[in-house]
Amino acid sequence: MAQSSRYTNERVEKILAELVQVLEKNQTPTDLSLMVLGNMVTNLLNTSVAPAQRQTMARSFAEALQASVRDDKAH
Repeated sequence: MAQSSRYTNERVEKILAELVQVLEKNQTPTDLSLMVLGNMVTNLLNTSVAPAQRQTMARSFAEALQASVRDDKAH
C-alpha cells in the first residue's frame, strides 16, 4: 500500500513493529491475525469515518491491499 503519505516511514514502521509484537506475543496464527486486523479496520471505519464515506474508504483500502499483494510485485 505504498503511496505518498503525510506520515513518516519511521512512524509507520514503529507502529507496525508494535502490532507485530502483540501478534507474536500471543502466538497468533495467520488466519486469526487477519481476522483481528480486519475487525480493527472495520471498527476504525465505523467509528472514525462519516457514514457517507465508509463504502468509498473501504473500497479504496481493499484495492490498495489487493495491489500490495499481487503476484507480479517484488517483495
